[in-house]
Amino acid sequence: MNQDLMMSYKRQAQQHLYRPSSKGWKIFILALAWAACLAPALAAGPTVPVAARTSDAPVPPSTLVKVVDGRFLAPDIARIVNRGELVVAMLGVDTPPFFYIKKGELVGLEVDLAKAIAKELKVNVRFDRSARTFNEVVDIVARQEADLGISKLSRTLARAQMISFTDPYIRLNHAFILNRVKFAELARDRPLPVVVREFKGSIGVIAKSSFSDYASKNFPLSELREFPTWDSVLKALEKGQIMAAYRDEFEIKRILKSDPTASLTLRTVTFKDLEDTLGIAVGIQDPTLLAYVNQFLSEGSEKLTIDKVLKALDK
Repeated sequence: MNQDLMMSYKRQAQQHLYRPSSKGWKIFILALAWAACLAPALAAGPTVPVAARTSDAPVPPSTLVKVVDGRFLAPDIARIVNRGELVVAMLGVDTPPFFYIKKGELVGLEVDLAKAIAKELKVNVRFDRSARTFNEVVDIVARQEADLGISKLSRTLARAQMISFTDPYIRLNHAFILNRVKFAELARDRPLPVVVREFKGSIGVIAKSSFSDYASKNFPLSELREFPTWDSVLKALEKGQIMAAYRDEFEIKRILKSDPTASLTLRTVTFKDLEDTLGIAVGIQDPTLLAYVNQFLSEGSEKLTIDKVLKALDK
């Protein structure tokens, strides 16, 4: 039927070819265009349904990996299962109750979390505590020297450029602990919210930490001073060398919990609109492991809260 139609257009073109009218030339050109459109279809033959063309196509090989027990798993999960252990990067400096040495054994809330993930994967867990800073924990995961980084890690934009973060497993507000005398000199009877939001005093933070970045962003008028450890920040605060120490509400409340008399010389401020979310670091090459840990966290029966963390200090 298509061939008959094509021949008809050709005859019309020949009939008008010898007529000098512009209309004839137009019909001739249209006929040629139709012929050009029909030619590929005629050459191709009858149309074949998509299903018929692809039914015999070879199935691409699976990207799953067979592990020692016969299961087929995603490559990043299979790597851990075949190795027989989950490697977790964790800061080398004790941070109770998250991770710390007690009677020669590594214990803590995040140690328990890592062990629970390993148990679900049916493997052992090994902790890499070579990192001396929180950023170094992220570096270890980014270099693929550890499967996960579980180390009270704040989820920041800077770190998220190197690794992936799971959903938060705890949310903590930001907080100040202030030297009462130094702060009184700065406030001069002005309302506390005004003074704090336009804070122009000196703020102490741990060097190369998430709160160093937070301080620059949230308190641009302040004088930022970095210290190697949290203890050195608190000593500077006690001596009046800085006006405020800046960290999450747990670390701030922990100071007064351990020493109630500290409230005589120090005062705390919690920022309800500034939040520090803690997540687990996962390598960018491990998307299934990231999804797996997120699913593990979502199915957890007990969610960590600031009250539970503070209570864990008493153990």
